[in-house]
Amino acid sequence: MRECSCGKCNHGLCAKKVPIFSFLSDEELIKIIDKTGHKSYKKGEMLISQGEKSDTLFIINSGQVKLTKLTPEGKEQIVHIFSEGDFFGELSLFKSEETYNFDAYAICDVNICTLSKKEMNEIIMANPEISLKLLQVIAKRLTETENLAQNLATNDAEIRIAAMLIEFSEKYGIKTKEGIEIKLPINREEMANYVGVTRETISRKLNSFEALGIIGFRGNKFLIVKEIEKLKQFC
Repeated sequence: MRECSCGKCNHGLCAKKVPIFSFLSDEELIKIIDKTGHKSYKKGEMLISQGEKSDTLFIINSGQVKLTKLTPEGKEQIVHIFSEGDFFGELSLFKSEETYNFDAYAICDVNICTLSKKEMNEIIMANPEISLKLLQVIAKRLTETENLAQNLATNDAEIRIAAMLIEFSEKYGIKTKEGIEIKLPINREEMANYVGVTRETISRKLNSFEALGIIGFRGNKFLIVKEIEKLKQFC
């Protein structure tokens, strides 16, 4: 059998990293990888823009991507942050003549694998279970969007920021002796855009949590949640 790897990505088989494909055999995964396209983006580069025709599923092989929308005031609002193994653009698979309702930017250098709607339809026809897994992911994302909307509806910045740190703990955290260590996926300005506050408010509230012994920092990139239960009390 051919080696189960994606030579163009140089990071192993990209499809194997995606939960909706994870139950497939290596032989089936190879058939999928043969259909994929490959793109690379530099930090800050736009992958897609709102209003473009949506006919592609994007799979993140390495790096991180943020999906954003503009508020009525013209300010960036981050609605999702995706990392290696995540995908986006899935709603286009269920509708024709659909357009993207968000912008997507590379948070850092990103390697992307792509599948067209036609190719995904062929894959789903051959593996109907993928449709169910897609719906499970969509349902989870709808819940996350609802939670974000609920958090943004409150005027309490501490609630918004605490909820964000809990989310990051669950998605990116690693348990250590000190607590849950998070390699922050976004900088403080982007955190502010994510929870709808100013950068100064983010810094002030994080310093407040640190003074209370709830969190700590290791350089600029790592945050340690020392008391996750105390953090949850703010929510």
